[in-house]
Order: sequence, then structure tokens, then C-alpha cells
Amino acid sequence: MQEVAEHAGVSIATVSFVVNGTKRVSPQTQAKVEAAMRELGYARNHAASALARGRTDILALLSPALERNLSGTGMEFITRAAERALQRGYKLVLWPFDNQASSVQSLIASRLVAGAVLMEVELHDARVPALRESGLPFSLIGRTLDPTGMAWVDVDFDASIVGTMKDLLGLGHRRIAYVDFVLGDDPEASVFAGAVRARNAYIDTMRSVGGSPVLLRCPETPWDGRHLVSRLLADHPDVTALVVMNEHAAPGIVLGLAAAGVRVPEDMSIISVGTTSMMAAFTDPVLTHTVSPARELSRLGVDAVIDRINDPELPLPQILLPCMRASGESVAPPRS
Repeated sequence: MQEVAEHAGVSIATVSFVVNGTKRVSPQTQAKVEAAMRELGYARNHAASALARGRTDILALLSPALERNLSGTGMEFITRAAERALQRGYKLVLWPFDNQASSVQSLIASRLVAGAVLMEVELHDARVPALRESGLPFSLIGRTLDPTGMAWVDVDFDASIVGTMKDLLGLGHRRIAYVDFVLGDDPEASVFAGAVRARNAYIDTMRSVGGSPVLLRCPETPWDGRHLVSRLLADHPDVTALVVMNEHAAPGIVLGLAAAGVRVPEDMSIISVGTTSMMAAFTDPVLTHTVSPARELSRLGVDAVIDRINDPELPLPQILLPCMRASGESVAPPRS
């Protein structure tokens, strides 16, 4: 830093301000310092800086990406979280291991990160007690069964599913099936909290109008979506609409219906919940869908943990945002 300061004709303190972003300097001065850094081949040593300050400027995003296919929506959450962390002066790393306490404990023991953001939160998430015990600041994108005393932001799946169901019921559909996802060979539905809340909202809505819920569980692949169709048509031939909470299976479902001679939306309406417009456009017709508020929730989740790092006494954010209805061509009134 001394050499950079001499080369740029500024003080060491000014170089420090530029390198660490701790104080604003004029654009001209910053340009001189950055030019000197390039010419001398200087790069900030983050490990040394962390040692000197007693903390790092790295956040960990904990998501079990090795257990699940990374969806377009999941990627949107990750990239937007990384973008927001950078805006706030932090780096974001993905910790893509399972949701067991041991995975978090190894991260905590490394002392590599200043805080953590949890995704794919389970109703009873083993990572949460481990983080609470460690004292490492953290926030949740999602929420446990009892999120009291935690900073969290989440998709309002209850409102999102209820809104989707009202759209289909308003068109006259009464036999509406729900396509959930499963992981691997697990015969039970996902334990991820958002999926459980969405499924329960569907069941409650169907029962509120005197209907019988039809739950279909499917692994997260297009091939399994195609295979699901034969089961749907054989076991539930009177179903006229699908609510799909399985982003990767949705294109396969449309292909499977077409192969069986079932037209979308004339014979079967489909709404894909919590997907991206790009994923919805993989099918013909384009799927009517709802979009997760990934950009906003990622920003709020990253802000929540950084704010905890800077001031642990700040109020804990607890925010719900619904999915947003997007256009598509896969919904129509049922055939008479």
C-alpha cells in the first residue's frame, strides 16, 4: 500500500479508503489509486484484511444444491443475492451441501464467513439451532414452523396458491389436481417449508369449495413429468386443471399430455407456480405461471444478515411477498 500511495502521489490512508471502501474519495483520486494498483499488480489480500479487522467480508448462501436440481427460480435467488451482497461490500459464496447441522458446523468452525443466508428452509431445520448456538449472524429466505426471534423473508405461498386456485375456480374448474415434487426415492412429499405450506393451501382451498384434493407427487425432471401423465389420466380422468409446483416437471407434463392427445388448454388447464418466464416458455403453449419475487426477497435476505452483522440490536425483519401472476396461454374454461 505504501508503494501504491507513492506511485499515485497520495497518502496511505487514501489508498486504504479506496481499497476498503471505508470513506468516499473524489473520482479523480480513486482513478489514480486504481491505476497505480493495476500498474504495480497490487491486489487486496482478503485473508490478511479479515485478520486485521477481526471479521471477513464474505457471506455464505446455504442451499442444498447438491441434493436438488437447480431450477431457474433457484438460480435467480442465488444470482440476485450475490448481486446485492456485492452492492453492500460483501462477497457471496454458495455452500451447496445438505440441510444437516454438521454441514453448518463445519462452515462455522472454519471462521471463513461473517454471516449466512439460508435457503430451502425446512419446517424443522437442523441448521437453525446450530447457527443460533454459534452466534453467527444469519437470515432465512423461507421460514421454519416457528420462526420467532429470527430474521426471515419468504414467499407467501398461501396467498399465491389461493390466488391461483381462485383463478381456476372462477373459470369453472372444479376438479383441480396439484403436482408436488419429491426428492430421490422418498415416497413422501418434500419437507421444505414453502412446499408444505403451498400444498396445505391447495388442500384447504379445495375443501372450502366442497372438492376432493388430488395430490400428485413427482420427481423434479421432465421425464418424470411425462410419466406422471399416464397416472393422472388413468386414476383421475375427470381432472380439468393442474396447479404445478414442480418447475422441472412442468414441460414434461405438457409433452406427456400432447402425446396422449390431451390439448392444453382446451382439455387441460395448467398453471405453473413459482417459476420463471423463461422456464414457462419452454412449452407450447407457453405456460400460464406465477413468478417468485426472487429479486426482492434476495435483496431483503442479504440486507437482513448484513444489518445483523453491523448492528445486532436492529429489529428483525419478517416479511412475506406473494408470487406475481404472469402471462401465458395454458388456461381456459373447462369443456362443458
